[in-house]
Amino acid sequence: MYGSRTRRLLLPLSAGVCAIALVGGCSDSSSGSGSGSSSPSDSSSAAASSGDGNDLQSDYQSTIKNVLPSVVQIVAEEDLGSGIVYDDKGHIVTNAHVVGSAKTFKVTTATGSEQLTASLVYSYPDQDLAVVKLDKIPDGLKPAKFADSAKVDMGQIVLAMGSPLGLSSSVTQGIVSATGRTVSESRSGGGTGATIGNMVQTSAAINPGNSGGALVNLNDQVIGIPTLAATDPDLGDSAAPGIGFAIPSSTVTNIADQIIKDGKVTDSGRAALGITARTVVDDNFQPSGVAIVSVTAGGAADKAGLKAGDIITKLGDTDITTMNSLSTALASDKPGQKVQVTYDRDGDSKTVEVTLGEM
Repeated sequence: MYGSRTRRLLLPLSAGVCAIALVGGCSDSSSGSGSGSSSPSDSSSAAASSGDGNDLQSDYQSTIKNVLPSVVQIVAEEDLGSGIVYDDKGHIVTNAHVVGSAKTFKVTTATGSEQLTASLVYSYPDQDLAVVKLDKIPDGLKPAKFADSAKVDMGQIVLAMGSPLGLSSSVTQGIVSATGRTVSESRSGGGTGATIGNMVQTSAAINPGNSGGALVNLNDQVIGIPTLAATDPDLGDSAAPGIGFAIPSSTVTNIADQIIKDGKVTDSGRAALGITARTVVDDNFQPSGVAIVSVTAGGAADKAGLKAGDIITKLGDTDITTMNSLSTALASDKPGQKVQVTYDRDGDSKTVEVTLGEM
């Protein structure tokens, strides 16, 4: 959670970052009347530009006015994060690492007029999502609207709303700088260790306390839940400015709907091999594969003939060297999908087709 315990993502040096270059207009010297001169068309352009700026400012202000009342501050034991009002029955969706091991919470709405209490409905660390429910529903509780995250695209203007550093009802702005990222959260400091696919990358500032809050487009829709901020190992693991990640809204609504209906997640939609495993190293102490410790009876690996002691080295065309790389590879696959698994058994390299199961 982005409270007293800060979730950070350590990116490899090879990770790509999309850059957006904004190029300003330049005057054409061949048509100008000299430096410092201004034509009527120049004045009209300046007025139009000013009007566009005012329109954008109005869009910002309108979105903040419409969405911020749906964003709350959550205090779990001694830690603090954010949440989003999900429906008019008092359900609030947030990150699993925000709730941690707590069962009861203090919730403050954007108005801050009354501190409410809430209880845990269910926490799902595998996707770093959780739902809590208010014990008392205040008048005027306003559920947020969630977008179809499949329609989110690079360059869209977004606002991050939450309680960074405990400053409730704070807003930062940026753009969607990438989509479809698969990232892993550290287990250190209370993290869930979740590997999450299809995350939205944003340049909007994500700070401690933003976790569980809302990443919002200018149509007043939540497109994701801010969850991770990148760190730069060359700067002593301090935050890498302008690189944050949000769980996509379609994943949020899918998981939250199941929790509210069934009290748990019944269909994760995530692929699994049905194994317990560990990373192994080579003679130079470098990660070289994932050794199967046990297989789930009747699971995907078991049905394909994989067994304890086998060392997985590839999933499809992806090299597998660590548990993290295996989790990342599986995050982009679906249950029922057939994949080729390359593995070592007693010194021999073998390949088998596996029909993936569900986590």
